[in-house]
Amino acid sequence: MKKSLKAVERRVAVHLVVSQACSLPLCVRLRYEPTDPYVVRAVFFIDCDEPVEWVLGRDLLADGLKGSAGHADVRIWPAAGRGDESVYIALGSSAGTALLKVPVQDITSFLQDTQALVPRGAESGHIDWDAELAHLLPRD
Repeated sequence: MKKSLKAVERRVAVHLVVSQACSLPLCVRLRYEPTDPYVVRAVFFIDCDEPVEWVLGRDLLADGLKGSAGHADVRIWPAAGRGDESVYIALGSSAGTALLKVPVQDITSFLQDTQALVPRGAESGHIDWDAELAHLLPRD
């Protein structure tokens, strides 16, 4: 039996970019579960009844700190500006696209904590393959 590892969770203040001159503050909760080691769950708290959740690749977040990463529904890239210590995350769906500006230090610190639990490249050793196969195979 594998040792149970705690999840990494962090609340981050981000900005929803409305235009070049206007952005709105928003709170997002990032959560990483070692039992689902390839993903980060981002839960956005907005003015509605239910929070909105997106599932992001942990590697995608890490790659987006260094350069443009992702395509289609999720894209991440570092801000290019004088002393700008932010990263942009674009999330697209059939309902539209949201552009978020997130402090690099918050993402970096969060990713360091996740990699302390599950180092990059060691994710497959934390998956319960028997449980995953049970979900895929038909039951009698």
